[in-house]
Amino acid sequence: MKIVNPEKLLIQVVSILDQLKIEYFITGGLARAVWGTPRSTSDIDVVIKILESQVSLLAKALRKISRLGYIDEDTAKEAIRNKGEFNFIDPDSGLKVDFWVAKNNEKSLSEFRRRVLKNIEGVKIYFISPEDLILNKLEWHNQGGSAVQLEDVRSILKSSGKKLNFNYLKKQAIKLEVDDLLEELLQPLTG
Repeated sequence: MKIVNPEKLLIQVVSILDQLKIEYFITGGLARAVWGTPRSTSDIDVVIKILESQVSLLAKALRKISRLGYIDEDTAKEAIRNKGEFNFIDPDSGLKVDFWVAKNNEKSLSEFRRRVLKNIEGVKIYFISPEDLILNKLEWHNQGGSAVQLEDVRSILKSSGKKLNFNYLKKQAIKLEVDDLLEELLQPLTG
C-alpha cells in the first residue's frame, strides 16, 4: 500500500463536495495543522451538510478517486438521519475520510458561519475556525477524550493565540461548561 500525503486526498474530496454543492469544513488533525503545529494523522475529518438524496452521487464520485475505495451508502443514509458519522476508505493512500453530518443546532450553524477559507496547495478549502476547534477539543476531552485533545489546544493557542477572538472563545466556553479548562490552558499565555 502506497501512503500519500493527506493533502492530495483532501483536495480530491473537497473538489467533489464543491461540485455536488455540499457545504463542509475540515476539522480534526488537519485543522490542527492549519491553526497549530502539524501532527501525524491517518484520517481526514469533514463536517458536512448533506441530504440523503446526495449520498449516491457522493459515493459514485468518491469511488472515482479509487476503484477499490469503500463507502457504505446505507450507513451514510443512517448517519444523515441520526446526525452521525460515515466514512470513505481509500486503500490506495491508506487514508480514511470521516464525514460528520452537521447537527441542526445553534453551535453547528455558528461553526458553519465562522468557517475560514485557507489556501492549501493552490486550492481554497474551508476549515473550522481556530476558536471553534479549540472549543470542540475541550468538549471532546471532557467527554472522555485523550490527552491529545489538550495537546492540540495548546498547539493552537501557541501558534494562533494573538489572532484568536478571546471574547467569543470565553463566552462559548462558559456555554459549553469548559471555561475552567480553557482558563487553565490560557494561564501559561497570560502569565
